[in-house]
Amino acid sequence: MKISNCWNDHFWHGIMISIIVFSISLASLSRVFAVETGNIVVDSLGRHVIIPDTVERIGCMYAFTGHVVAMLGQADKIVAVSNGLKRDVLLADMFPAIQRAVVPKFQGAVNIEELTGAKPDIVFIQAETGQDSAMADKMNACGLTWITVDFHNMAQQLEVIEMIGKVIGATEKADEYNRYYIRCIEQVQNRIETEIPARSRLRVYHSTVEPNRTSLKNSLSSDWINASGLINVTSQESDGLFNGNDQAGMEQILLWNPDIILANEPGVADVIRKNPQWSPVTAVKNDRVYQLPIGISRWGHPGSLETPLAIFWTAKTVYPEKFRHIDMQEEVRNFYKLFFNYELSDNMIAQILSGKGMRLKKSGEKKKNKKGQEDGRSDMY
Repeated sequence: MKISNCWNDHFWHGIMISIIVFSISLASLSRVFAVETGNIVVDSLGRHVIIPDTVERIGCMYAFTGHVVAMLGQADKIVAVSNGLKRDVLLADMFPAIQRAVVPKFQGAVNIEELTGAKPDIVFIQAETGQDSAMADKMNACGLTWITVDFHNMAQQLEVIEMIGKVIGATEKADEYNRYYIRCIEQVQNRIETEIPARSRLRVYHSTVEPNRTSLKNSLSSDWINASGLINVTSQESDGLFNGNDQAGMEQILLWNPDIILANEPGVADVIRKNPQWSPVTAVKNDRVYQLPIGISRWGHPGSLETPLAIFWTAKTVYPEKFRHIDMQEEVRNFYKLFFNYELSDNMIAQILSGKGMRLKKSGEKKKNKKGQEDGRSDMY
């Protein structure tokens, strides 16, 4: 008996969806992020950290953790932040107190003395900061309680949110968000499995902070792109192609010739559309270059809390006939009301979905060149 290719596609897609959802649902069992007995937490570097009985002052040296703490209802406890957190227009509107927090981290460098002066009970940092032995020694010498946060896919992001919720005593809210996240994945994946076979999926190039910077295959961005029913062009390449960085040459982009281009950074989509070097690309020729929305963060950023919304928006934008049932205006309105207790106006929803005017420029930001690249260091929070 001959089995049709269509049946095969549906069968294997069904298996893959089950694996994705099952692995995310059991994420807390799969890695080292867990709260042990008492007030001990194991962070992303495998360190066993004793958490104070009462956490009233929080340092967020990784912008993502500031977004999570705010979502979990404890923005008023944030006393120190990275500079990127103060550039989020919507976050500042929601939680003005964050603007009064000190900024002991600027462009990746942490001033330990200034951080210590803010007297945080706990400090969330990126794993790479904790891996710097000199920095770790300084934080320990100053008596700081620090917790590293790191994730590279959706399952790990869920684990991190669960861990942060436990550290600051907001487990119910963290669990509520994680359940919503999983429901979004299931809703989109179920439609993809039944209506978009693997051979019909479109190929996407994801531009991050500059036109030629992209998300690599082992990244959160690549994971949610796949969950949205797309194929990230970088996911088909070996790690050696990028030599350990995220820069993609124009020749390589032309070889990929993506059907869709998604841009994180405001203005990058316009640069790509207007630059003649990009004109041969199918996505440009077919006017399928899209600016991703920006809420409290850039939805496509590797440290975005709005990943579930990115999945919904991308699926609906790329496959509008298949996802007519998704009303992005209502999804956005409900998301911020449910998780931030914040009522958005219709104008603000439109602004979020346009991705324009939602992030302040860096102080002293340098002029961008003709390729849409900054002459100085790029902003990765």
